[in-house]
Amino acid sequence: MHLIQENKCHGGYWRRYQHDSETCGCLMTFSVFVPAAAEEGKCATLFWLSGLTCTDQNFVQKADVESAAAEYGFIVVAPDTSPRNVGLDGEDLSYDFGSGAGFYVDATEAPWRSNYRMYSYVTEELYSLVADNLPMDPERTGVFGHSMGGHGALTIALKQPEKFRSVSAFAPICAPMSCPWGKKALAGYLGTDQENWKAYDSVALIESGAKVKTILVDQGDKDEFLAEQLNPELLKAACAEKDIPLTLNYRSGYDHSYFFIKTFIRDHVQHHHKMLNDVNR
Repeated sequence: MHLIQENKCHGGYWRRYQHDSETCGCLMTFSVFVPAAAEEGKCATLFWLSGLTCTDQNFVQKADVESAAAEYGFIVVAPDTSPRNVGLDGEDLSYDFGSGAGFYVDATEAPWRSNYRMYSYVTEELYSLVADNLPMDPERTGVFGHSMGGHGALTIALKQPEKFRSVSAFAPICAPMSCPWGKKALAGYLGTDQENWKAYDSVALIESGAKVKTILVDQGDKDEFLAEQLNPELLKAACAEKDIPLTLNYRSGYDHSYFFIKTFIRDHVQHHHKMLNDVNR
């Protein structure tokens, strides 16, 4: 971990790091908010996964998470959304595939499989890097995200509920197998056999028996992507069928932007605080 930037904020620090990633085969960048509480011992930790086109800095500069994170003593980790500048043909041709659009999957198709392994990067390499170098409490670790990152947060929690013990999302791509963004990404990274897509589709995972204790989702009702891309009604139906408690808040007048996220980010931090400190978790 090579520190490239540090800014004091709400008594803690935003720190930006780079490291040579074995998983992605390139230099990767991520940011971490370390609260003042970290000086006294291990802290609960949240991994934030951003959406299409974002780097780690979109969340750092726009979400206003620091106040709540400092109050509740959370470390917050914000990785990039994909490998960068790895020299693959087509990596920069579109906003919804390639650079800035890793979709939190482990690609199996050439040429993407050599670098685009964001699922393993987040859940294994980055997780271990943070746990080994910062006062992270592995017993109190959660995941949340927005849009493509909301999809990533849901699928990661559903597949690894013992490692990521709380989950929430803003306007997630709930069923990527059923929307244009998801179909493009899953076909490109995983091939045309849709059986292989189910491992990265929240609704399909729930239908196959994956479970978490509870899910919090906030969705703006003026979101320009709601009808075509996000499909929260499919997540609601799947959770109801499999008895997974889901709080799905439709927020009147809110869109898909970080104005929406920053309005309700404290609610999400409070949700994770409650879940990760529940003695019966």
